[in-house]
Amino acid sequence: MTSLTFAALKVRPETVEALEQVGIVTPFPIQEMTLPLALSGNDLIGQAKTGTGKTLGFGIPMVDRVVGPMDAEWANHPSPGMPQALAVVPTRELCIQVAEDLTVAGKNRNVRVLAVYGGRAFEPQIDSLKRGIEIVVGTPGRLLDLARQGHLNLGHVRILVLDEADKMLDLGFLPDVERLLSQVPAGRQMMLFSATMPGEVITLARKFMDQPTHIRAQSADDEGHTVAAVEQHVFRAHAMDKIEMLARILQAEGRGPSIVFCRTKRTAQKVSDELVERGFASGAVHGDLGQGAREQAIRAFRNGKIDTLVATEVAARGLDIEGITHVINFQCPEDENAYLHRIGRTGRAGATGIAVTFVDWDEVPRWNSINKALELPFPDPVETYSSSENLYSQLRIPKGTKGILPKSSRTHDGLKAERIEDLGETGKKHIKESTHKPKAKSEAPSKAKKPVEKKVAAKKDETTEKPTRTRTRTRKGAVDK
Repeated sequence: MTSLTFAALKVRPETVEALEQVGIVTPFPIQEMTLPLALSGNDLIGQAKTGTGKTLGFGIPMVDRVVGPMDAEWANHPSPGMPQALAVVPTRELCIQVAEDLTVAGKNRNVRVLAVYGGRAFEPQIDSLKRGIEIVVGTPGRLLDLARQGHLNLGHVRILVLDEADKMLDLGFLPDVERLLSQVPAGRQMMLFSATMPGEVITLARKFMDQPTHIRAQSADDEGHTVAAVEQHVFRAHAMDKIEMLARILQAEGRGPSIVFCRTKRTAQKVSDELVERGFASGAVHGDLGQGAREQAIRAFRNGKIDTLVATEVAARGLDIEGITHVINFQCPEDENAYLHRIGRTGRAGATGIAVTFVDWDEVPRWNSINKALELPFPDPVETYSSSENLYSQLRIPKGTKGILPKSSRTHDGLKAERIEDLGETGKKHIKESTHKPKAKSEAPSKAKKPVEKKVAAKKDETTEKPTRTRTRTRKGAVDK
């Protein structure tokens, strides 16, 4: 870590003090390299491995360069309350995390930061925009929706950030990003941050950025593509034995908050449920859950009510939680970029961590591709089972550990101890809960309609006797004439 301080990099005293209050004193290499350029208003591309401090690399310049309500320049500001800075991110979880970090950095100047993303009701976000916001952090879809409706005015944005641009490319968001860029003034500063830099992202940068400086930051002890602080293990595992292996790994010595990554939503929920049955404090985060349920699980994880979070790739970026000791890939990642971002949830900000990957027999070709691309030393993962000696020795699992957590070790409150917030969302879980009671109410009108229908039918019989007799004869077997 660098010996420089944020004050030496000419960060505002109010921002330095706000960071010190949460224990952030010295910058990481990516911050040390980007802050002088970014604070001067230059366009730049910041590239560093996941977990090395990219968020504050662009967050501090955003906070320092906007005019807040407590600043002397506020009285003469041409557009007070209009967004002055915009950060575009690919996922809801990353949106929440970035907004929280910027709020911390800007709290001593009362810089107002708003997170806008899908899954929440529009009204609270619209109300916040009406009251006035300096910095908006959002996902492309919701930002465009608010802009189309006339609630989000991007005409006064002076600082634009694209974070995790490679993920936006993977999710197909680049066309939406270009639409947003077209609504931002041409003279604005633009910063692009990402762990990887595919060709399409470079093309986007060349199109919309003004002579950007490309910065790559790497610690002296880093080798290859992964962070040296992460101890990596890869095991060839049988599908029927994975949950048993996982349950034993979660009882390893020194195991703290852990994230288990799955490739599918169904698997994530199943793994979380099975861990709960085995006595672990676990919660799930995946796309089949409403936003309220997803945020409930993340809050419970942050607050220590659960210590295991089972997630799909939707949460692989944006979860910046201190103290994560283990990341377990229950299923082999899709590619090397997904692998990097998954294991990057541990070993962050100078800490160390452990990453474990299970590779089933049908996943071996995919793993070989990842191993080759990242130049890892695991070309042929060892066949391992829950009873294998190498599993216990490498991960420091106490001898005699079984797949059920002893009752004496069940010290967490669990997911249900965290309140679920009603966000006015349209997520599946929310709809199921909100339509349960109205269903009973809808039965009464349907019963009331039947007598009405009978009365109408009787009235018809009185006025049109011939059709009535014909229908009666027909029911008795007569033929209509």
